[in-house]
Amino acid sequence: MKRSFKSLFSFFTESWSELKKVRWPSRKELKNYSLIVLGTIVVMALYFWVLDIGISALIETII
Repeated sequence: MKRSFKSLFSFFTESWSELKKVRWPSRKELKNYSLIVLGTIVVMALYFWVLDIGISALIETII
């Protein structure tokens, strides 16, 4: 039981030291990355919407 608390404490200590090494993005970088992700989502949604309409029209034509 005592060992598990020691290993748990060690885990959190090591995790905290690793988080200190992380280079966090600036506000401007975060904004740009977020816009890129949102733009990609919109483009993919439009692509699948058009694809869905096309496949639906094809099925309607066949049936």
